[in-house]
Amino acid sequence: MIKKLSYITKVEIISTSPFHFDSTAYKPGHFPSSDTKWKPGKRWQTMLWREKTLGLILENVGYVDSPKILLHIYSNKPLLQNFVDSLVREVNYRYNLQLDLESFYNCFQNDAQLAPVLQKFRGLRPMHPGSLYEYLIIAIVLQNTTIRRSVNMMQALFEKYGTLVRFNNKNFFCFWEPQVLAQRPEQELRELKVGYRAKSLIRVSESFTDGQIDELVLRGRGQQKQEDALLSLYGVGSASVGYIMFDVFHHWDYLRHISPWEQKIYTKLFFNRDYHKEVVPVSEMFSYFETKYGNYKALAIHYVWEDLWWKRRNKRIPWLEELIRL
Repeated sequence: MIKKLSYITKVEIISTSPFHFDSTAYKPGHFPSSDTKWKPGKRWQTMLWREKTLGLILENVGYVDSPKILLHIYSNKPLLQNFVDSLVREVNYRYNLQLDLESFYNCFQNDAQLAPVLQKFRGLRPMHPGSLYEYLIIAIVLQNTTIRRSVNMMQALFEKYGTLVRFNNKNFFCFWEPQVLAQRPEQELRELKVGYRAKSLIRVSESFTDGQIDELVLRGRGQQKQEDALLSLYGVGSASVGYIMFDVFHHWDYLRHISPWEQKIYTKLFFNRDYHKEVVPVSEMFSYFETKYGNYKALAIHYVWEDLWWKRRNKRIPWLEELIRL
């Protein structure tokens, strides 16, 4: 059954300047999923916020130096103003709409590799549109497999446990509350062909339902406490923690793990070496990024990484294609 979201609330959001809408709202390196859609100047997504299933459209109605976003909120009943206000604050947080990039740009405006990317994507923000729980679910389905299989697993989970909604004449899936998976038998999830990840999906969901993890509380804690809380979760390793510390908790200096896949890409991207012949050691990479980018090392890498994936969107990159396996 489709849940129709026919009530519309519109809110204008003024971002800090500069703001590059498309490179913030769309990340070409993220795998496709049925809870979101993008086209230049507009992004559709679903959002589960305070137990309400919503449809959102973020529409660019401003310019890089005079940014303005029109947020369309679709719901199945009228929304109270305090709810709308809390949602806007959350959108601001998840999309880093109030991020001050001036000092970062000033530091690297003359950097040979980074400066051209800063100019091309002036105002790009790191972002993750979902909650910490949703990020963890995605991280689990990405573990030890091809992107194609991850996409299939995510779709199977949406079809079994998500909510199918319709807004703006389009259908999307929306995530489920953590208690939904926490209450399911492991075999039921295994039948969706998620393999050993079934136990991780259930155990992580239980961590939210039993109060072990509270995203809003964690946001106010220091980096070490956030890291410790994430590493305490069943089936969550250092690779996933690294992404979460950057994308969800906004630590632009956090870089403590480089996966073998990333190691190959970084070898080509930052050192211009053939990873088939020689992969640059991770220790050398850490030293290089720390020396060159310091407290902005993760943010600098993000900019160069996004530039690569936008290039791939417009033109096939043979050496990258063999590493993706979509």
